Amino acid sequence: MVMVEAPPLYPGLGALYERELDAYGVGAVMLTHKWQPADLRAPHSDIDVRVLLPQAPTDWEEWNHRLAAAHTSAVGRKVSHRRLLEHPPGFAFTVAEADERLVSAPELATWSLISGSARDFQRWKSRAQMAPWCEVDERFYLGILQGRLGGRYQLAADSIDNVLEDITAYRRHCVAWHYLAPCWFAAAALATRTRCPGKTAALTQWRPDGLDGYAELFLGHAEDRPDAPPRSPRHLLRTAHVALEAAMRRVPDANRPAGQGEGHARTDWVMAAGMLRVRVARWLYYLDPPPGVATNYLIRREAKELRAAAQVLNVLAAGGAASPQQLAARMATLIPTGPTTAGTLRATLALWHRQKSTVQDFLSLTPADAHP
Repeated sequence: MVMVEAPPLYPGLGALYERELDAYGVGAVMLTHKWQPADLRAPHSDIDVRVLLPQAPTDWEEWNHRLAAAHTSAVGRKVSHRRLLEHPPGFAFTVAEADERLVSAPELATWSLISGSARDFQRWKSRAQMAPWCEVDERFYLGILQGRLGGRYQLAADSIDNVLEDITAYRRHCVAWHYLAPCWFAAAALATRTRCPGKTAALTQWRPDGLDGYAELFLGHAEDRPDAPPRSPRHLLRTAHVALEAAMRRVPDANRPAGQGEGHARTDWVMAAGMLRVRVARWLYYLDPPPGVATNYLIRREAKELRAAAQVLNVLAAGGAASPQQLAARMATLIPTGPTTAGTLRATLALWHRQKSTVQDFLSLTPADAHP
C-alpha cells in the first residue's frame, strides 16, 4: 500500500474551501487569506478569507446565499472546521478594485494567496508595500491598537465554544496572538512607517532595545515551543500588558496627513462595500449553523463592524448631494448600530431584502463612479 502524506493543514483547508465555493457557483477568481502562513498556528488559528470576483454579481443577495451554503458545507466536512473555518469570508472585492489600488494598502499587505493568479497577486502586494504612507495607514494601525489597549481586550470575550482541544493552550494562544501580536504588529508599523505583512514578522523584525525578551516569549507561546515557560493565561496576560506598555513608548505620536483626498474617500468606500458585501452570508450562517456549531458570540461581534461601516458611510455621505453621497446616506440607514442579536440580524436581513435595489446599487457601484 502506498501511503499518501496528508497536505499541510492550512493549504489543504484553503484548497477545500476553493472547491466548495466552486461547487456552489460563487464565481471567485482569487481567494486570499489575512496574515502570512507563519501566522496561522494550528490547531487554534482560524482562516480569514477574502474573495476576489471578476465583476459584481447581478444579485448580491442570491450570491450571499450561495456563499453561506458553501461555507456551511465546508464546515460540515470535519468537526475541527468549526474553529478553523469560524466564519464566512470577511471581504469581497472585484479585480478592478484591486487593480485600481482601492483596496486598503495595509490590509492588502497582510494577504496570502490561496488560489488564483500569483502574478496579479504579487503585483498588488508589491504596489501595496511601495505605496506612500498616508492617513489610511494611520487609521488602520491605530484602529488595531485602540480596539485592544487600555483594557479593551477581554480574554473572556475570546469564546471557547468551538474549541475542541486544550482549552488552556487556546487561551494562551488568544493572549499571544489575538492581543499582544496584533498590537505589536500595529506598533511596529507606526514606529517604522512601513506596512508589516504579519504578526510573526513584526515580532521577529521589530525589537527596540529592551524588548527582545518579550518578543521571544510571545513567539514561543504562539509557536507552542516546548521550551516556552509554562504560564497561566492570566499570568501571560499580565505580562502582555507590561510588554505593550513598553512597546508603545517606542511609537511616536502619529503625524496624520492633513485632510482626506478623493483617493482616500474612494478607498474608504470600497473597504466599506467590500465588508458589507459578505454580511448576508455571515448572518445566514450564524442564524442557521451546522449542528453543534456555536455562533452566538459571532453574532455579538457583528455590532463593532457594523457600527464602523455606518460611521464611514455617514462621513462619505456628509457635505454634498451627489448621487453616490445620497446612496451612501441611504445605505447607512439600513445598518443597525446597536448591540447585535439573532433578532437584529433577522430584522436586518428582512430590511435589506425589502430595500434590495438600494443595497444592490451600493454594493455594485464601480470605483470610477464612487466620488463621494
